[in-house]
Amino acid sequence: MKTYQLVGIGNAVVDVITHADDNFLDLMGIEKGIMQLVPRDRSETLYAAMQDRLQTPGGAVANTVAGVGALGLQTAFIGRVRDDALGQFYASAMTDNGIDFANPPVADGEDPTSRSMIFVAPDGERSMNTYLGISTGLTSADVSPDVTANARIMFLEGYLFDHDAGKSAFREAARATKAGGGIAGIAISDPFCVERHRDDFLSLIENDLDYVIGNEHEIASLFQTDFETALAKTAEICPLVIATRSKDGVSVVGDGKRVDMPVTQVTPVDATGAGDQFAAGFLYGLATGRDLEICAKMGNLCAAEVISHVGPRPQIDMMQVFKNEGLV
Repeated sequence: MKTYQLVGIGNAVVDVITHADDNFLDLMGIEKGIMQLVPRDRSETLYAAMQDRLQTPGGAVANTVAGVGALGLQTAFIGRVRDDALGQFYASAMTDNGIDFANPPVADGEDPTSRSMIFVAPDGERSMNTYLGISTGLTSADVSPDVTANARIMFLEGYLFDHDAGKSAFREAARATKAGGGIAGIAISDPFCVERHRDDFLSLIENDLDYVIGNEHEIASLFQTDFETALAKTAEICPLVIATRSKDGVSVVGDGKRVDMPVTQVTPVDATGAGDQFAAGFLYGLATGRDLEICAKMGNLCAAEVISHVGPRPQIDMMQVFKNEGLV
């Protein structure tokens, strides 16, 4: 049976990216710099208004899985798409990138494949307007134990925690991975997810997970306090905590120590995927036995690369970058 160094479970979202100035954002009523969920009719309006579209398979955890796969590890992704044009595109694109797409497109159902309309401003700030569609219907039935029990690292997407069925699927997946000798963790995804499900989030982290990744605002939201206090409290209930801090670098608590790794400032072309690719670099390091300092450096390099161009996935050989930096 196949073993995977990384398996991700998350929203299977087709990212549709275009450039737009502030005047266009104001005209369309798009709030700059945030991710907001939109209904189906709004998604169709925004899609029609986009020009020079770049279409790519996305979703935060899917982007991370793709980044790790590009570094040469065996990966799989669990998510739901409809058997429509976008769903077929998504499944084919993931498979073409060497990722095992564990779930075939769903032939029936009312909701189409999820998509996110991303508008990138001249300063690199992105405004994401996401229609979740069929991906939110993920349940335990979509999560094959043949995949989860053979994952060395399981990575869960916090956005799917918004649904009770997703919570059950996460717990079962994490437990299957751990029973098979692997480790499981989560990307918090959004402070608002935490606010809606704080007790369940904390219970999952404490009882079922080995690591948690989030930005400083997401970590702080776990305990409704300042970042430093929340980081310490999270580390008390989880063996490994990774907090990205934008220009202030990354703080990692694990193995009985804390690592604060600075970043080299990069003027962003498009900030889409920065956190996703940081996670890819960090988890690659973790999967290959690197220490926390090297993991953090790998994460920072992957994040710096992805914000240097449009699109949420790397466009150059990051393994060569690691070699150039003496990390492998």
